[in-house]
Amino acid sequence: MVTTPLLPSDYLDLVSPLRAGADLRGRIEAVRPETADAATVVIRPGRGWRGHTAGQYVRIGVDVDGVRLWRAYSLTSPTDREDGRVTITVKAIPDGKVSNHLVRRAAPGTLIHLDQATGDFVLPQAKPAKVLYLTAGSGITPVMGMLRDSESDAIDDIAMVHCAPQPQDVIFRDELHGLVAEEKLRLTEVHTDTDGMLDIARLDALVPDWAERETWACGPAGLLDAAEEHWTAHGVRERLHTERFRPSVVAAGDGGEVTFSTTGRTVDADGATPLLDVGEEAGVLMPSGCRMGICFGCVTPLKAGAVRDLRTGEITEGEPGVLIQTCVSAAAGPCDIER
Repeated sequence: MVTTPLLPSDYLDLVSPLRAGADLRGRIEAVRPETADAATVVIRPGRGWRGHTAGQYVRIGVDVDGVRLWRAYSLTSPTDREDGRVTITVKAIPDGKVSNHLVRRAAPGTLIHLDQATGDFVLPQAKPAKVLYLTAGSGITPVMGMLRDSESDAIDDIAMVHCAPQPQDVIFRDELHGLVAEEKLRLTEVHTDTDGMLDIARLDALVPDWAERETWACGPAGLLDAAEEHWTAHGVRERLHTERFRPSVVAAGDGGEVTFSTTGRTVDADGATPLLDVGEEAGVLMPSGCRMGICFGCVTPLKAGAVRDLRTGEITEGEPGVLIQTCVSAAAGPCDIER
């Protein structure tokens, strides 16, 4: 009665938002620049945090201009960090609301919402003798979590091929070269502004024994598609482990008119752009999470019309009770989304 209309927990949140039993949150303690467009965010997680495995990612909820937006970022801190803090390293992308906010505007003391860590882009318990990390751009972030973790000490031979436009664009470059100096890593940098995009066939020269190594690859879709084809053609596909920040598009259609019935907005959409992106561009508040079709944080009712699953080409038609994942679905003709 004393706290109505709020609950006692609402007042406790003001005093101790990271306490045990509260919704899982974190407090930003520092934002450290890595390159001109990337920064590492140091987070103190609440007491409900259950830890992570090197290579996993975490969904975070950030309030940007009064709207809570969820995104997924790889954890770049080791699992045994003494102070219990975790880090994510974020690259600001053009028109990226959350990434630009975190890199350029987030301040120490800011509270964010957290999910538990998840993802299977991790090293096995029985560590391979030889490993190759194949990365590009921000695809280096989950791999950096692996390199920093004490479990890497059990691997005898680690090679890395990393692609970035110029040397100054290589995230963690000083730390990587420190590992090279300690003979813990063999690093090849491919600077795409001068060297051109990496031709996967060059691996024969860069890492001659690549086919004998367990490989973890993360980066743009073009790099991962080429890697999967290359490893498959050489009969060693089972040795390649990939992490995609966006799902690969298998099938696209002609698109159509998309109506967001709750907000009354209607826009034209092509058949390759996820409905999540279409809605956000139209100013519709869209739930989201990993944006890869894994976490189901974007599930939304499809009232009418048809959508295409970009990963499989499967068509889903709207009727009462039908739910779709907007991050991996595109318009397959006129459709009505309940947002």
